[in-house]
This record gives sequence, structure tokens and C-alpha cells, in this order.
Amino acid sequence: MFEKFKKPMMIEFEMTDLGLMHYILDIEVLKSNGYFISQKKYAQELLNKFQMQDCNPVSTPCEYGLKLNKDSEGKKVDNILFKQIVGSLMYLTATRPDIMHYVSLISRYMESSTERHLLAAKRILRYIQGTKQLGLFFKKGEKSELIGFTDSDFAGDQHDRRSTSGHVFMLGTCVVSWLSKKQPIATLSTTEAEFVAASNCACQAIWLRKILEELHFKKDDATIIYCDNTSAIKLSKNPVLHGRSKHIDVKYYFLRDLNNDGTIVLKYCRSEDQLADIFIKPLKAPSFQNLRNLLGVCMLQQQS
Repeated sequence: MFEKFKKPMMIEFEMTDLGLMHYILDIEVLKSNGYFISQKKYAQELLNKFQMQDCNPVSTPCEYGLKLNKDSEGKKVDNILFKQIVGSLMYLTATRPDIMHYVSLISRYMESSTERHLLAAKRILRYIQGTKQLGLFFKKGEKSELIGFTDSDFAGDQHDRRSTSGHVFMLGTCVVSWLSKKQPIATLSTTEAEFVAASNCACQAIWLRKILEELHFKKDDATIIYCDNTSAIKLSKNPVLHGRSKHIDVKYYFLRDLNNDGTIVLKYCRSEDQLADIFIKPLKAPSFQNLRNLLGVCMLQQQS
């Protein structure tokens, strides 16, 4: 497929074939029984830029149970510096899904950052100090089945009590798409928060299915999405429950249509098996590291 694409492009444009890709846009690509992508060099440059190259590393990017808020009485810090840190960390999430939620969390306070927010940002940098070598490994020959996980942290935001949606899609043994984002509406129950998160996850599933179809990996079967809330699963199938949640925006009921026509299937999984947990809340170190490994975030030496 690639050869067929290259030949007409080289005829039409002046091009040089440089062979296999090794480095692009601060992302390193190594071939070793598959492909390993990382941002080790960029991570070190980030630490140097913010004078954190000699800091002590930590095992998690956030303290367990941390709840940030606007902290209006806290001491203000340099907004430009804080925004630079957040922006730099956002780019690092291209290969580091393990920091996605925490970067998303601190980005909510860029307009009125205080010392507490800056400390939370520096905690992420300290975590990166000890994990610069981590990246994503796409193993050759793995079964390429698209599977999704969706979860939410009900009313987790201390300011407006909105929930956080998190989802992740795996292709084989490695993550290919992930998200951690505050929901645009306030929900009234855990079930509603999970339902909204699952609806957004289903939309992403459709987009990924179309991308895979263009790459000649068309999937005729329904895409399985795992959810740890049985009520949300029932709500996606049974219109009897509509009366209890009729105030939810109509667009979220798109999930029910997808479920009924066989595009996606919501299945139950235990909370301890929910990979999307890492995208919605701070976790204890053992749980965090276990989910990080399940996402396929690792060092190249571990796959040699």
C-alpha cells in the first residue's frame, strides 16, 4: 500500500525516500519487533527549560485523592510560566497517556494559577524525571481488535461540580486513543455521568472505525466498549429509564441508536479492570502503575 502511494507522489513532486522514520516532531520512533514511540529527548528538554533537571523523582504524577480548586485566597504565581508548563506537558501527552488526566486537571486553572496549582504542575515534572524512558510499544503481529473503555468521576470538579469523562481505545496490546475532559453539562447522578461519558466514547469509536476502514482494517462486528456502571448500560438499551433522565441533552441518546444498530456494544467490567480509571482521578501508586502497564506504556528494554 505504501509503495503504491509513494510512486505517484514521487512522480508528481520532487521527493527523496529517506527510509524508515526515526524522529519526527520531537517523537522518536524505534523498530524492535514492532514500533516503540517515545519523547525521551523532549522530556529532558522540558525539564531543563523549567530548571527541574535535578529534581527528585516521584512514583505518580499526582498525590492520591488530590482535589484542586480555584484557590482564590492562594498566592498568585506567574501566569505566563504556568501556561508554558501546561502547554509543554500537553504536547508530551502525545506518547504519554499516563499523564493525560493530570495535565488536563491543571489546565483548568491557567487563568488564575496559584502556588498550589504550580506545585501540582511541578509534581508532574518530578514524575517525568523518573520516567523519561517510557513510551508506547506497538508489538508486531498482535491481534488488531479495537476495544474501548469508558468511565467518569461524578461531580469531581470542586468549583462547578461537573464530572470528568475518560475513555481509552486499545488496538492489540497498546493504546491508540485516549481522552480526559471535564463534561460540558452538570449531571445529577453517577449513572448520568457515566452515560454522557459513554456517549462521547461511542462517537470516538465511530471515528476510529472509519480511520481503520481507510487503512483496510474494516471491522464488521460491533466495537466493544467496557463500562463499570450497569445502570448506564441499561439506560443505553432500555427507553423505560428515559423518564428519569429526560433532562439530558438529546444528542447523548445517540449512544442508544449505535447500540441498537450493532455499531457498538456496551459491556460491563469490574471497576478494578477499568482502564479508563487512570483518566478520571488520582490513583494510589500500585493501581496507577498497574493501569499504566496495561495501557502499553513501557520502556523499550522491557520489550527486548
